[in-house]
Amino acid sequence: MRRWRGVGRIVVLVGVATLAACAQKPAGTGSGLPTSGIYKVGKPYQIAGVWYYPKEDYTYDETGIASWYGPGFHEKNTANGEIYDQDELTAAHRTLPMPSLVRVTNLDNGRSIVVRVNDRGPYANGRIIDMSRRGAQLLGFDGPGTAKVRVQILAEESRAIAAAARQGTPAPLLAEIDGPPPKAAPRGRIEVTGPSGPVTMISASTGAPRPAVVGAPVPPPATVAGSMSEGRFVPAPVVAQLPVKPRESIYVQVGAYGSEENVAKARARLSAMGQRASVSLTRSGGMSLHRVRVGPLDSVDRADTLLNQIIQAGLTEAKIVVD
Repeated sequence: MRRWRGVGRIVVLVGVATLAACAQKPAGTGSGLPTSGIYKVGKPYQIAGVWYYPKEDYTYDETGIASWYGPGFHEKNTANGEIYDQDELTAAHRTLPMPSLVRVTNLDNGRSIVVRVNDRGPYANGRIIDMSRRGAQLLGFDGPGTAKVRVQILAEESRAIAAAARQGTPAPLLAEIDGPPPKAAPRGRIEVTGPSGPVTMISASTGAPRPAVVGAPVPPPATVAGSMSEGRFVPAPVVAQLPVKPRESIYVQVGAYGSEENVAKARARLSAMGQRASVSLTRSGGMSLHRVRVGPLDSVDRADTLLNQIIQAGLTEAKIVVD
């Protein structure tokens, strides 16, 4: 059973043996899956009273707390059948399709890298992504164990590696996925930071992507530095330095509601716990929503404690955000 790294402690999950991420058999020993992994989204699942809903979300952009996992899972299967290598730039995410590419930015120091999502997790409350050991090292939080981060999916690049993974995925598994097959990424250009400063990579061709040909190899994305390893595209250890606010605050967001009635119910429940909430307007998907938050909080430990209390009180949509 998988363990998830938290703040100075290991959280052991019990009773979730049905999750694919719990598999520990190395690939190539009767798993029936290619070592390059498969394309997988997965069905809704519940951990400690919280429901997670995996889906193809190519608009994903979220802030929160990152953790990392390492030696205990090195060379074991990931949730989509790849082999976890703690020295590659990979990560576990609770809901994004596998594989996909995301940019993770440390909001404390501005260090930013691209990683391949190929696993499920973290299931500890209050974490939005579980980085490989190498990823945590490059972002500068392998020592403390957690960091305030922003996670953004690279949409077209993720569609490209998803299209490649689909070719090695058994038809019965693909039949469980809703929506049209992802399209290959258009060839373009991107600036990354190398040892000698910014480097511009220009692809061999430009313009709209060519129609996919069944059975033909899907080229890796040309807009991200990386290499092929056993049929998988793995991002290169390129660290970009991005501008970030000098002080990012931590909140527990109880929910984002469309009706004032739901806002009032959430605030009443928080008040019964002795917590005062702030309400602010935001827009999502063309809708106006009321965000109910508690904070700012002075530490990840404090946010963890409060989040667990709020979830135990029945507000299971609560999460830690950074703003």
